[in-house]
Amino acid sequence: MTQNTLVDENWIYDWNTATPPAIAPGTRVLLNDETLRDGLQNPSVHDPSIAEKIEILHLMESLGIEAVNIGLPGAGPRAVEHCEALAREIASNRMKIRPNCAARTHENDIRPIVELSQRVGIPIEAATFLGSSPIRRLVEDWTVDHLLRTTEKAVRFAVSHGLPSMYVTEDTMRTDPDTVRRLYSTAISCGARAIVLCDTVGHATPLGAFNLVQFAVREIVKPSGENIRVDWHGHCDRGLAIANSLAAVAAGAHQVHAAANSLGERVGNTPMELMLVNLRLMGLIERDLSRLKEYCEKVAAATHTVIPPNYPVVGRDAFRTATGVHAAALVKAYRKNDPMLANSIYSGVPSHLFGLEQIIEIGPMSGKSNVLFWLEKQGIAASDAVVNRIFEAAKQSPRVLTDAEIRALCSSSAAT
Repeated sequence: MTQNTLVDENWIYDWNTATPPAIAPGTRVLLNDETLRDGLQNPSVHDPSIAEKIEILHLMESLGIEAVNIGLPGAGPRAVEHCEALAREIASNRMKIRPNCAARTHENDIRPIVELSQRVGIPIEAATFLGSSPIRRLVEDWTVDHLLRTTEKAVRFAVSHGLPSMYVTEDTMRTDPDTVRRLYSTAISCGARAIVLCDTVGHATPLGAFNLVQFAVREIVKPSGENIRVDWHGHCDRGLAIANSLAAVAAGAHQVHAAANSLGERVGNTPMELMLVNLRLMGLIERDLSRLKEYCEKVAAATHTVIPPNYPVVGRDAFRTATGVHAAALVKAYRKNDPMLANSIYSGVPSHLFGLEQIIEIGPMSGKSNVLFWLEKQGIAASDAVVNRIFEAAKQSPRVLTDAEIRALCSSSAAT
């Protein structure tokens, strides 16, 4: 039985593993959390306070997230203050999570990272970025030679001042192969030891992400002879961000950038929580993810955003059912004293792996098994009068009944 099998293999046939997995077992996948930088570029979010950001930072650490973008200090004094507070929190608590800062490819953006790193006394990776695609070059009247000169100057400046260099091109996914090769090869020759391939506008499909990463590994990284970390940074515009990120890893990417609740520009970045969920279910990580929902809810509260009720895993409805057929099967599984069976019968994501549980409620689509199970969980005697009264009320209701409403029906039945 494989490490991520949920119940006996005789009871679940897994077509996901009918052929060798695209990502080899044992592959180490790193995660870089963009919630506090790219996530905050979403025009609907509220920029959290330093205290809120520090709390979120500790939740990232508890989930085993390896790296965090703490901001863009070149944006101004407030950004510098927040970046420094986060960097000091990492340093003073000797946290494992590694900080990086975003910067445009010029000295005015990189110098604040140098100064911050020196003040706090820890390495801060400089994620220097510039646009690269032909359409961007057309709009900006840029030439590839201009981009090459800009790249060389920025990366050399960062490296000469002791910063680890992460070189990023925007819209790599729509950039021609020759330009991709020339820009990243130049960055590596100037000292960059991490390159980030970006699907900035959410154009990629999984095959496209695979092709781009495979090209970069084959045509840029291997010929360089250097030990280069390859990162993937994707967006959700086509709803393919998770699939694209996994395809990028299959092609050789080492680290995926993501943000809590898929926050970020337009419809957002690759969702961090769903990367963690999928890596756990694929057997690629083994860690305690019981605080995953707390992480997502804290980010939502701090940014004044809302998690949709039907959002996977952490949404309010992810493990709730009021449907009679589903509830009946769950109840039968629980009757067998097998929580794993109950977690698998009507769910492809076992709730217990994420500190959650299956919930059976009562509504217009419910059967009497829902009512009986609810009463049992509440320790209320299931007389025919109580069961029938609740069942009839549920059938006449346009929605799921609240616990208070059900309790009132129990009391009414007792009174009569």
